Amino acid sequence: MERRTGKYVRTWRGALGVVLAGGVLLTGCSGASGGKEHSSYDRRGAPAPAPAASGGAADSDGAKGTDGSKKEEDGLRESAPPDYLSTFALDVDTASYGYARRTLADGNLPEPATVRPEEFVNSFRQGYRRPAGNGFTVNVDGARTGADGWSLVRVGLATRAAPARDERPPVALTFVVDISGSMAEPGRLDLVKKSLGILTDELRDDDSISLVTFSDEAKTLLPMTRLRDHRGRIRDKVDSMEPTDSTNVEAGIRRGYDEAVDGRVKGANNRVVLLSDALANTGETDAAAILERIDSARREYGITLFGVGVGSDYGDALMEQLTNKGDGHTTYIADETQARKVFVDQLPAHLELTARDAKAQVAFDPETVEKFKLIGYEDRKVADEDFRNDRVDGGEVGPGHTVTALYAVHLRDGASGHVATATVRWLDPRTRAPHEQTGAVETEAIDGPLWDGDSKRLQVTAVAAYFAETLRGGRLPGAPGLGELASRADKLASGTEDDSVRKLATAIGQADRLKDGGDDNRSGGAPEGEMD
Repeated sequence: MERRTGKYVRTWRGALGVVLAGGVLLTGCSGASGGKEHSSYDRRGAPAPAPAASGGAADSDGAKGTDGSKKEEDGLRESAPPDYLSTFALDVDTASYGYARRTLADGNLPEPATVRPEEFVNSFRQGYRRPAGNGFTVNVDGARTGADGWSLVRVGLATRAAPARDERPPVALTFVVDISGSMAEPGRLDLVKKSLGILTDELRDDDSISLVTFSDEAKTLLPMTRLRDHRGRIRDKVDSMEPTDSTNVEAGIRRGYDEAVDGRVKGANNRVVLLSDALANTGETDAAAILERIDSARREYGITLFGVGVGSDYGDALMEQLTNKGDGHTTYIADETQARKVFVDQLPAHLELTARDAKAQVAFDPETVEKFKLIGYEDRKVADEDFRNDRVDGGEVGPGHTVTALYAVHLRDGASGHVATATVRWLDPRTRAPHEQTGAVETEAIDGPLWDGDSKRLQVTAVAAYFAETLRGGRLPGAPGLGELASRADKLASGTEDDSVRKLATAIGQADRLKDGGDDNRSGGAPEGEMD
């Protein structure tokens, strides 16, 4: 499939884009009133392509300012009108949240650049209804935040349930294991070995694995081998791995894909699984350049890359770029409990694909919505006009997955009626035929209070998003301070009987102590439309 340069196309519609910081919300989108003439919203309920930006050099009459008025001397370009569309590629990664928990447990706040709210949100069960067959269900709901005029709108996408162990197709997995010197730290190579041991016990006799190690060079320890009578041999190879030398991620991935292609099993799900701290220091260290070397294997054979990160010092950016652009996913493990969850509970959902190049587009109704902000997904944005351009890359999603997008939405005074229509578009993994599914939400469906409302899962989603945004230095409308957020998470853990929510409460409490106090709940004004 033809790809554009870079996985996602960012769109900058105004002269200035400022993220949420210090409680002030600004937008690069501006214009006159949010009437239909300024919107890409199709009144039939389907998203329509956004209008082209009109920014050009100032003419002889002077450029227009961001409020639509003429500016005689300031040289500002004319800004595009609000389009009321939000478009992004689907994301099922969870590594950002796992790494943040590890960092907080070590007594440090995570670097803001490593915090991706969508990965915090997608780390928790949502309880969405699922489709009976391939494809998605689209679930849209929300609640009032308590901040004046502000609501949260949750767009939830779900695939069919993951098949039982005995019902899935066989798998052929090529493990690419980092054995560089940095992997000697406790919780790195030793954890990888435990993880592979767990997986060897879980895989079926008709599954196959190969094993590649890399430090300064890459080596094949085990060619593609059927597990049937070889579990002991596989364990011996895993136990023989010892840390040494530097980290040449390029060599490991290239050798791994060679092995995956050479040992490809017809009728099986063929995957490359990278286990590493991703601290590349030898060979090619740029993700795009690394993936370019194995691009034909990815495209011709459809072999995707699943990244498993380890270590307190972890190359989050490189691993995310590799898996995003490698049509795959990434997660992070810090201990054996998490390893068991990933390799027993989660990995089956990453082995089979139900959707390729999946994208979502949410069309907000300008008659009811004044402004909105997608929380997270900055690295996954797609140009609105490319939503139905199937040459533009999206995300890969398997059975058992849910994807959640949370929006902060400010309704117009007295607004009533339609709020938004969400559409998901994906390609069939085998035929590449496109499919779409839609869902919509009305004002009455988001009119209830967030806290102590009927949906505990929506509250968990809000807590995770508020937590992530606070960690990266922002503030969302209605967000409590970390102390109150920890208390709400603790209460939700009891109400849901979900241990993962209890761990969320612990992480928020750790962050609160490290930050030594909270901020206020200010939320400033912003022009209409989408907020950057």
